[in-house]
Amino acid sequence: MYTFLLVVHAIIAAALVSVILMQRSEAGGLGSGGNPGGLMSARGAADFLTRATSVLATIFVIMSIILAALATREHGPATIDTSLAKTSVPVAASPAAAPTKTTTGDTTATGSNSAVPLAQ
Repeated sequence: MYTFLLVVHAIIAAALVSVILMQRSEAGGLGSGGNPGGLMSARGAADFLTRATSVLATIFVIMSIILAALATREHGPATIDTSLAKTSVPVAASPAAAPTKTTTGDTTATGSNSAVPLAQ
């Protein structure tokens, strides 16, 4: 269901882009301002493209909201696994893991010689 709606959403987006690009630019826009003798020069065609743009934009927004709701409901975690939060691993101090002090001139640095492997 989600994949089907996603494909329909992509088709609606492509149709919306196509309808917007077919419209004549009234303010000049990025192009040369349009050619009055072009394919869609009649006022009836302009009204149809304006109406089609608003209908496709409305469907696009509604489909976006539906897909977002389906994505959070179907693909979200149903339960949270808390089994890792309840276990704690005690780390025993060993002589190899004891911090050592190194003095060099005026500074003193504290470090560890080796890492302690955690029990699994």
